[in-house]
Amino acid sequence: MESLHSADDHYRLGRSALDAGELQQAVVHLQTAYRLDAATPLYRSYYGLVLGLAERRLERAIALCRSAATEEFFNPIHFHNLARIHLACGFRAEAIRYLRRGLMIDPGNAEIAAEMRRMGVRRRPALGFLRRRNPLNRLLGRLLTRVQLRPASETTAVGV
Repeated sequence: MESLHSADDHYRLGRSALDAGELQQAVVHLQTAYRLDAATPLYRSYYGLVLGLAERRLERAIALCRSAATEEFFNPIHFHNLARIHLACGFRAEAIRYLRRGLMIDPGNAEIAAEMRRMGVRRRPALGFLRRRNPLNRLLGRLLTRVQLRPASETTAVGV
């Protein structure tokens, strides 16, 4: 297949189509980007994502995204894509696991945090060995939330 655009051009067009919700158009562009440069993990990951979302070829989609995540284990985008595929399959617990893994790599990733909020994922209890509704867990959770919400200037020690 002869292409007038580079793999990067097809990737950008595919991402735009994916963001616009045009899955079939996204498949065409991301598949072309992947075929032109299969060695790039980003192309592989997004091609796997649209393959899973549009064509429901879940085994192949998960395999592509996992291989990208294995190769670029430091890139949270791959874990976000894996989570989106698992969520589309109905595997919520697995999706949460991948989203948390992405947040471990990049705690400030807005897309992953927004996905977790949309899913309604709560933070883990402060003391994992106690029940979530335990008064001590609730108190510690509130205190930890307040400490995290303070600006950096308020959390520094005075007189140091």
